[in-house]
Amino acid sequence: MPVLWDRQAATIVNNESADIIVILNQALNEFATQPTVDLYPEPLRATIDDWNERIYATVNNGVYRCGFAQTQAAYDQACAELFATLDSIEVTLTHQRYLCGDAITLADVRLFTTLFRFDAVYYSLFKCNRRRIQDYAALSRYLRDIYHRPGVAATCDVEAVKRDYYGNLFPLNPGGIIPAGPDLEYLDPKPES
Repeated sequence: MPVLWDRQAATIVNNESADIIVILNQALNEFATQPTVDLYPEPLRATIDDWNERIYATVNNGVYRCGFAQTQAAYDQACAELFATLDSIEVTLTHQRYLCGDAITLADVRLFTTLFRFDAVYYSLFKCNRRRIQDYAALSRYLRDIYHRPGVAATCDVEAVKRDYYGNLFPLNPGGIIPAGPDLEYLDPKPES
């Protein structure tokens, strides 16, 4: 879990990843290695916030709602909402590079983290298996695009993700067996600019 810690006050400032990104983007930008990157630009904030709300409810949290559903009805609803949002994002990304246009924003960062884990974990372990991200033309291109941004791939360890999810979620994987796949070679090709 991410935590923004205030050393002087010896207290947690915030533990919500989206809020931390906004705080770092606005209040601590002077320490950034790329201070010209603005993930939450004023003209796009309403659009970013709309995407963030929908993505959190139906994708970021939606995969957990599928995986931990206690009834068929709850699973069916969560799965339908998840794939309706992914289908909508697919349409959006056929017309533009990122969710809010030509520049990466907070909405893209929040979506990326779930998309990166999707085929390796959520698809099988959380029963989100209607389609893989690699089966979507625009979404898979978008995932590759962000993955190949400077410094991003170095933070993405799919084997660690699989060990964490498959190894620690006993109710979903009582044997603790970590699968050999999937093949994520589709992330390897550099995206087209």
